Amino acid sequence: MILTRLEVLLLSLPVLLFLYAYLVYPVLLALVGMVRRVPTPGGDPAEWPRVSIVVPAYNEEGAIRRTIESLLALDYPAERRHILIVSDASTDRTDEIVAEYADRGVELFRMAERSGKTAAENAALARLRSGIVVNTDATIRILPQSLKPLVRAFQDPTIGVASGRDLSVTEVSAEANEGESGYVGYEMWVRSLETRVGSIVGASGCFYAIRHDLHRTLVPAALSRDFASALTAREHGFRAVSVDQAVCLVPRTASLRREYRRKVRTMARGLETLFYKRHLLNPLRYGSFSWMLASHKLARWLVFLAMPPALLALAHLSLTSPVALALFLVFLGGLVLGLIALRMPDGAALPRLVRLCGFLLVSHTAGVVAWTKALRGELNPIWEPTRRSA
Repeated sequence: MILTRLEVLLLSLPVLLFLYAYLVYPVLLALVGMVRRVPTPGGDPAEWPRVSIVVPAYNEEGAIRRTIESLLALDYPAERRHILIVSDASTDRTDEIVAEYADRGVELFRMAERSGKTAAENAALARLRSGIVVNTDATIRILPQSLKPLVRAFQDPTIGVASGRDLSVTEVSAEANEGESGYVGYEMWVRSLETRVGSIVGASGCFYAIRHDLHRTLVPAALSRDFASALTAREHGFRAVSVDQAVCLVPRTASLRREYRRKVRTMARGLETLFYKRHLLNPLRYGSFSWMLASHKLARWLVFLAMPPALLALAHLSLTSPVALALFLVFLGGLVLGLIALRMPDGAALPRLVRLCGFLLVSHTAGVVAWTKALRGELNPIWEPTRRSA
């Protein structure tokens, strides 16, 4: 009887964590947001502030030209804009292509040796000349009208970080990973709710802006600077917000295998970042922000940590319980479909159920592996960019 109760508890834990993090928490945010006064957005400043747009790049010869052209096309005064491409010791034609734009205000900063994304951003701090720093990636497309809304947010002196709104886009070849598009849309909705309540707990690495004084804070090379930016802002008494009008297009990865590697990397770095800033989980000092941080990040990640014991408990219960056996067979069926999705060539046409099982398998496996790396203290500062379709 005791063993059965323990098994039921192990089975219930990831379910309860999932329901709280993904359903109860947003409902609570919506309820709190209903009684919060929404600040009136400010108009355009008398003079647009100077901005530095920073793009870390490693072997991006296939994408960097399009990225630079899109940045040059942004609706923002050219004389108030500084574009800095940080090459993490690229070995292809990335540096050569960037150098072609030197006469158009695009600066190249090359790392002497490959050190990783965060280390490259730290090294580039001395090159930044603006009050606001905009960060983006080499395969992201910022819509021409999206920069001004992001910068406009800083007219509110309480805001230290402004995060853009990711819009997942794809080609037919990326349909195997369509689950990522739904997740991105959900994540943007939650950030909008958090903004209404007070502050988001993590910025989008694809497109976010931060005050220069906050950005100067060094971040250990193995950590995630975009996640840390919102945490640093809160430490200094600022808010981080999501700006729905600041839209950037995020191409979906066409390969589930690439998506798996991306998820392992981002979650492992996220766990390390949260541990580094763990004092922010103290509600006596940081109030509602601690609750939001624990709900949005920690509770979600704990689902993956609780999943292996739950599966072992389900397998044992299935020996004596018909209900548990049925659930275990459903799990095995989903596992088989997920493995089929992983084994198929990139771009293969697959039924929706198979694609969904593939995405769930990749997500949960990546979560478990990320926890393993984090608990072992296995740091991975060297950056392997996600190769996305154009």
